Amino acid sequence: MFIYNWLNTFGKYLLLMGRVFSRPERMRMFFKKYVKEMLALGVDSIGIVLLISFFIGAVICIQMKINIESPWMPRWVAGYTTREIMLLEFSSSIMCLILAGKVGSNIASELGSMRVTQQIDALEIMGVNSAEYLILPKITAMVTMMPFLVIFSSAMGIVGAYATAYIGHIMSPDDLTLGIQHAFVPWFLWMSIIKSLFFAFIISSVSSYCGYTVEGGSVEVGEASTSAVVTSSVLILFSDVFLTQLLS
Repeated sequence: MFIYNWLNTFGKYLLLMGRVFSRPERMRMFFKKYVKEMLALGVDSIGIVLLISFFIGAVICIQMKINIESPWMPRWVAGYTTREIMLLEFSSSIMCLILAGKVGSNIASELGSMRVTQQIDALEIMGVNSAEYLILPKITAMVTMMPFLVIFSSAMGIVGAYATAYIGHIMSPDDLTLGIQHAFVPWFLWMSIIKSLFFAFIISSVSSYCGYTVEGGSVEVGEASTSAVVTSSVLILFSDVFLTQLLS
């Protein structure tokens, strides 16, 4: 029964995505909504991304310095491990999990509210492809903005690490700089960006499906919002395993 329900849901998701990825009837209206969604989903998320990344970078640097470094290891190990953790996992995977809670619940609740108040039905009656009109700008905007959020997250994590060096005097800034520059592999940054593109699509499309297919009232909208966050987070974790293995 569980497998049947899962396959039924997956089939409905694919059918919805088939309706979403169609040519917009009015390109001018699409670009207008696209810019609006970039501001709502991407630009408005910069603040929380920078704040969390700053403190996570600082905490990682402190933990690496206190718990890993020893007289038998180079002094730049803390800076090196901070850079690798921020690039390989936090700025892509963990940050997208955090954004799944903020952006995913926002998308699901918005579309769910439109569904229960029959606004989507009104669009269908007027002959508008509501799936493409409402969901496609959200997906394209999220995929467009996510690489920038990843880059901002990585940079702010490094700034947080330097804050511990200059303000907390945990380690010498020169040692931190040496560790950050040591054996840098540019592909790691590209790998982080590529993974974030997949995660952005998962967050936006799954949350849109959960909100678009709501049936009931305000209680069901809340349940759809919760389901969107949980499902997106689980799919991000699963896909992270395969993408890391594929891209490494």
